[in-house]
Amino acid sequence: MARGTAEDSGAQSGVLSYAGGGGPTVLRILLGAQLRRLRVAKNITREQAGYAIRASHAKISRLELGRVGFKERDVADLLTMYGVTDTEERAPLLTLVRQANAPGWWHKYNDLLPNWFEVYVGLEEAASTVRTYEVQFIPGLLQSPEYARAVIMLVHGGASPSEVDRRVSLRMARQKRLIRPDAPMLWAVMDEAVLRRPIGGPQVLRAQIGHLLEAVELPNVKLQIMPFDRGGHAAAGGPFSILRFPERELPDVVYMEQLNSALYLDKLDETDHYMQVMDRLCVQAYTFAESRRFLEDLREELSG
Repeated sequence: MARGTAEDSGAQSGVLSYAGGGGPTVLRILLGAQLRRLRVAKNITREQAGYAIRASHAKISRLELGRVGFKERDVADLLTMYGVTDTEERAPLLTLVRQANAPGWWHKYNDLLPNWFEVYVGLEEAASTVRTYEVQFIPGLLQSPEYARAVIMLVHGGASPSEVDRRVSLRMARQKRLIRPDAPMLWAVMDEAVLRRPIGGPQVLRAQIGHLLEAVELPNVKLQIMPFDRGGHAAAGGPFSILRFPERELPDVVYMEQLNSALYLDKLDETDHYMQVMDRLCVQAYTFAESRRFLEDLREELSG
């Protein structure tokens, strides 16, 4: 199930083909990957490229990874240096610069989003598949509003009511992607402990379970439960998510959230290892049907 990295997909000087719809985060990554291919094809160092745009080699590295915004003048200068001088060849990439600099829908929540999580929201928006393993909370894309509020209050207990409302609104806005025509496949595996922990109280948890039962009715949502009686299992290291994209130029990305930061992995050997772990988890966990029965039984248990 592994895919090649952007470097593996070829170092030819052909212009990137992009169908659109990925959002600014992915557009920056695609544009950066193309600039890197063009530079490598011409045997130009990052230092030399940086000198051409009056910048350091470190900035070239950040540009090629899609971690910063692009200036159209800088891209135009780099294209000239890399030998892309034909107007028809340059036009798609310069158009991509403008698209990549456009704010995403989550821009209005920028005051709430740390930089490391804003990147994830952009990647999630563009992903065609999201696979996630959770050990403590219901995945954000599957949380009910009441459960989401309870989780947010655990971390932001001192926030004003209006800020909490906006944080809940942001989480609900992310979920809208699941019912759009271009909805991604969401495949979640949750440890049983997630469903035994009464975040917000028993009634909130019961409603959350009902929310999960509704969610799995969607054709693009799959859910499996890892029961306690399975003992040790493949993902002993903790929760993680894997995002896959429709653009073949983009590698899979593994996301692991920490307390005040996050780790993003996109090297083939790393992502392939996590994909193998995820596949083993799915084999060890309850099947989809067994997981649904577990949720139904647990909801009944919480009704007593």
